[in-house]
Amino acid sequence: MPSSRWMATVASIWIQCSCGSSYTFGIYSSVLKLTQSYDQSTLDTVSVFKDVGANAGVLSGLLYSSVTLSNARLRGPWVVHAAGAIQCFLGYFLIWASVVGLIPRPPVPLMCLFMFLAAHAQTFFNTTNVVSGLENFPDYGGTIVGIMKGFLGISGAILIQVYDTLCKGKPSTYILMLALLPTFISLVLMFFVRIYKATTGDGKKHLNGYSSVALIIAVYLMVLIILENVFTLPFWARISTFILLLFLLASPLGIAIKAQEEDTRRLRQIDSIDSNLLIESAEPITSPKFSSAEDSIEYHEIQGGVGGVGASSVDKTLVDAEHLNLLQAMRTVNFWLLFVAMICGMGSGLATINNMSQIGESLGYRTVEINNLVSLWSIWNFLGRFGAGYVSDYLLHTRGWARPLLMAITLATMTAGHVLIAFGFPGNLYVGSILVGICYGSQWSLMPTITSEIFGVRHMGTIFNTIATASPVGSYIFSVRVIGYIYDKEASGEDGTCYGTGCFMSSFMIMASVAFFGFLFAVALFFRTKRFYQLLVLRRLKHSLK
Repeated sequence: MPSSRWMATVASIWIQCSCGSSYTFGIYSSVLKLTQSYDQSTLDTVSVFKDVGANAGVLSGLLYSSVTLSNARLRGPWVVHAAGAIQCFLGYFLIWASVVGLIPRPPVPLMCLFMFLAAHAQTFFNTTNVVSGLENFPDYGGTIVGIMKGFLGISGAILIQVYDTLCKGKPSTYILMLALLPTFISLVLMFFVRIYKATTGDGKKHLNGYSSVALIIAVYLMVLIILENVFTLPFWARISTFILLLFLLASPLGIAIKAQEEDTRRLRQIDSIDSNLLIESAEPITSPKFSSAEDSIEYHEIQGGVGGVGASSVDKTLVDAEHLNLLQAMRTVNFWLLFVAMICGMGSGLATINNMSQIGESLGYRTVEINNLVSLWSIWNFLGRFGAGYVSDYLLHTRGWARPLLMAITLATMTAGHVLIAFGFPGNLYVGSILVGICYGSQWSLMPTITSEIFGVRHMGTIFNTIATASPVGSYIFSVRVIGYIYDKEASGEDGTCYGTGCFMSSFMIMASVAFFGFLFAVALFFRTKRFYQLLVLRRLKHSLK
């Protein structure tokens, strides 16, 4: 089958499914702590470098922009994947070598570098897949970003299933697997991930097919997580469920084949029509195209309203926004409105999951319940990433609603989620974690799409990765300076533990206020870009009428 934007999407999906290793730190953190003789503070320091590496993707954006703007435009993205693969292998291989004693125990700063390198690879994979997807499906940016970010969100759960099936109870072997598996998959598939400017049809139907597969896999993983936390599955059951997961992951290939066949048939029909028009155009013209002045005026009215005078100003406004680089974008108010909103949303959301175990312990949740909440977070995260992209596309195309409006709605909902967690009533974590998890995931889908639209795709990889640094910045502020500080003040146990609603009530009321502050910034961004999105919808309407 020839390479196409559909095969590029499948390759990107499979790479996304393998590169979320930063979400599985808990699998091997204990063996890392034991073999390197770390205390908890040192282990947390290493973990911080993991979070920074997984979110500081400015270098990947710069590399993507440089290679895709060169003469080798269609061949450029594979370079970014290759750079990510090299980092992934080196980082995890050196960590594994340290754990098993293949190399002398490295000093802590060097281990932090290994961890940063391993996690930093994720930004190279993610940048290439997201930006290439946006360029291949420019009219459905929210949907394609939701698909890519959604599969990244559940990749942690997928990798844990691989671990449970192939090397459960052997975390050091899992580290070696993280060095080999994502590297191998990305190197094999990276040449399929290319930019295809010439496309036929809008592709919405088949994008919905990818979305359906993503939802099915998420539901399947959710059921597996619950079953594994309640029952001990025998080996044959784990093998069977893993094989079924592989079949589900392979199903996007069938969608790509069907979509490519339809595109091929459509191209043949267009070629046939063009041939007939050429034959007809060779015949003598005996009458003008328009039989009357009224017909001519009507034709020009259509052109002026959508593709003529009115559209020229639309195109000029949009083209002006499509050439902003990082420094130019940082001089705009819109950039800082988006950045502050992401500090409030991403930062408070990440701080919530980072402290989920301690919150559950303080409120008297059983260990099984806490494990369920932590495991299911990846599912809520996926639903937010996928759902926000899909819904924002629907609202933009059918209602003309600007995407920042949906961002504002999700931040308002996150405010409510933080308040529910703060109150500490029975079952509050179930409801609160669902709301915060979905809204946190939605920011990862909406932010890149909004960035591509108001700043353009050309330097989008650099700009959205710069804005993404809001996540670790916000996480540090809220986790260390707010939650950690207040928790230590409230702790009464000899081992520094805290019990009762007072342990986190003040912290989450502060984070609720912060999320509401982010809501106000998102509302401001909505009003500033409302006219812009009206022009964007008008241009897309013009293209659809051509």
